[in-house]
Amino acid sequence: MNIRVLFFGQLKDVAGCASDSVELAEGATIADLLVHYEKKAPRLKDFLPATAIALNQKFAFPASRLKEGDEVALLPPVSGGAPEEPGGPLVRIVRERIDPHQIVSPLEKPEDGAIVMFDGIVRGHSRGRRTLYLDYEAYEEMALKQMHTLADEALERFAIRNLAMVHRLGRLEIGESSVFIAVFSEHRAPAFEACRFLIDTLKRTVAIWKKEYFEDGAVWADGELFPAEIPTGAPTAGRRTASKPTGRP
Repeated sequence: MNIRVLFFGQLKDVAGCASDSVELAEGATIADLLVHYEKKAPRLKDFLPATAIALNQKFAFPASRLKEGDEVALLPPVSGGAPEEPGGPLVRIVRERIDPHQIVSPLEKPEDGAIVMFDGIVRGHSRGRRTLYLDYEAYEEMALKQMHTLADEALERFAIRNLAMVHRLGRLEIGESSVFIAVFSEHRAPAFEACRFLIDTLKRTVAIWKKEYFEDGAVWADGELFPAEIPTGAPTAGRRTASKPTGRP
């Protein structure tokens, strides 16, 4: 059976490609697929304890069985639509410059006593070197679904009225916004709490990665380990806490 395989972030460099297809025997599992790529790209084994796996855009365990035409994505630790209904949360992945004013103003309501915003800006230095620019990539279909789920969770957990969450992809210059979040509520405390929850969880779980470009080269930004409830390619639970890869190919 034929399986489509996607690689993101530093895993593209390790595998030597962004996508591939592989023929596996009927009844094969994701673990079998990983063994295939460990042989093809031995360095991949070092990354698996911190690598999450998506099967048809949903997180999956190595023991999950595959079938003809399945899509498997290998996701390193992450560095990533219009509103679903009128008046609902604004959740988007964009490639144009983020303008906070155009996002916030249409969502304001008279009952809002607080609007808390987080604006992630591309800074001009990192790792002790001058940054030239950043490049963001995503597993877009999955990332957008994850962002919608995250927005729904925030609206349920916190006493807030609405929110906006926008992430940009592609090349970003110094001073430009990579991610913008705004939370609207009657009181400031839940707005602060929800905004912190959204950016921290987005950075840990959503399938978006960052590559930093310097005068002397480029590296994938180190990501945080996925939360414990997200399965990874580690062969045993004991490897779940292994040190994450450096991100350097």
